[in-house]
Amino acid sequence: MAEARIRLTYEDEATARAVHEAISPDNYQAPEGIDVEAEREGAMLRIRVKTRRLRSLLPTLDDLLACVQAAERALEAVEGRKI
Repeated sequence: MAEARIRLTYEDEATARAVHEAISPDNYQAPEGIDVEAEREGAMLRIRVKTRRLRSLLPTLDDLLACVQAAERALEAVEGRKI
C-alpha cells in the first residue's frame, strides 16, 4: 500500500470550498484499488490518496493535481484574480 497526503491552503474559505467541491471524491471517480479522500477545514484543503501499488500513486496524484489546477484556473477566470 502506498499513501500520500496533500495540504493546500488558500487565501479564504470560499476558495477552499470551491476547489473541494470541484475535486471531491464524489466527483472524482477513482479506479479500483485507489482511495481518495478530501476534507476542508476553513481555508485549508486536505487530500489523502491511497493506492494498492506504489506505481499507481504518482499518476493518481498527477491526475488529482491537474483537477485542482483546473478548478483554480476556473475560479481565476470567473473572479478575475490570481489564486
